[in-house]
Amino acid sequence: MHAVLFSGGKDSTLALHKVVEKGINIDLLITMQPESKESYMFHYPNVKYTELQAKALGIKHIFVFTKGEKEKELEDLERALIDNEVDLLVTGAVASKYQADRINMLCQKNKIEHIAPLWHIEPELELREIASKFYAIITMVAAEGLDTSFLGKKIDESMIEKLLYLNRKYGINLAFEGGEAESFVLDAPLFKYKININKAHIEKEGMRGIYVIDDAYLDKK
Repeated sequence: MHAVLFSGGKDSTLALHKVVEKGINIDLLITMQPESKESYMFHYPNVKYTELQAKALGIKHIFVFTKGEKEKELEDLERALIDNEVDLLVTGAVASKYQADRINMLCQKNKIEHIAPLWHIEPELELREIASKFYAIITMVAAEGLDTSFLGKKIDESMIEKLLYLNRKYGINLAFEGGEAESFVLDAPLFKYKININKAHIEKEGMRGIYVIDDAYLDKK
């Protein structure tokens, strides 16, 4: 079974596209659904809508529920990989050594091939590829300079220029690897349908702002 660890964000969606372009067939999308917003490993905002993305892609999809506790959440992923007889796992890891080391260790232990096609990709180049191919929006902000005005906005050339400015001024990571922001993909080349957001609202918690999707549906492209 070939699987993608799929959050629905820009990285995991781009990683999926890159392996498919290389001729690797993907059988399963695995979405970890943490109870805790403070998960060390897994994406939190709007993951329930990965079900719509999976339908748009036409790929089997499962949720794996986890409390999101440090280290223990890896055990939940490991059980899912074993239960689904995964022998190849694709992840959207970009630069986080913490995440990559743990996924590599888990895969080596279970004799699973791990492919991370975005590993050490140049962040600006990734953003420009996202802007040219995908319709991806920002769904969480948690860094100086990133306020709620960014939430729900498309990652396009105009957004990239704003992020480059904030990178120069505040040092934010353009790939969002420091937890500065998170994203969600509404349309991509492999999607047979696009996702439309019917209703959403913004939640503010200290420095963190979250774009919460309340209702969304699949529509013809």
